[in-house]
Amino acid sequence: MFKILVLQALYNLSDEQTEYQIRDRLSFMRFLGLDLAQRIPDAKTIWLFRETLAQAKVVEALFTQFETYLAEHGLQPRGGQLIDASLVPVPKPHNSHNEHATIKAGTCPTEWESVRPPSGGRKTPRPAGP
Repeated sequence: MFKILVLQALYNLSDEQTEYQIRDRLSFMRFLGLDLAQRIPDAKTIWLFRETLAQAKVVEALFTQFETYLAEHGLQPRGGQLIDASLVPVPKPHNSHNEHATIKAGTCPTEWESVRPPSGGRKTPRPAGP
């Protein structure tokens, strides 16, 4: 049952989510030493187990001991990390109201005609293939 608390801590899961994920993921079942024929602890059972440990004030000691064991074996638990989650500003169009209305009408604003490439801004269609 302690392994279930480890999964909850690593994946930031509620009791209900944990029950669902154990049923859904074979990797979770394998980690917990369960097979498809065995009963899965329900959310209430998980909650009762955690509450019993909390009332006995041993949750922190168990996790400290677990982290020490992992460190002795050269492992470091990491959960809930974001990788390359940088925000990138999106360019905003700066068209005037007149330009916007012209574009909506399906034509090109006259101010843009002088900026257009010599080909007229259109690509020449080519047949597909080598």
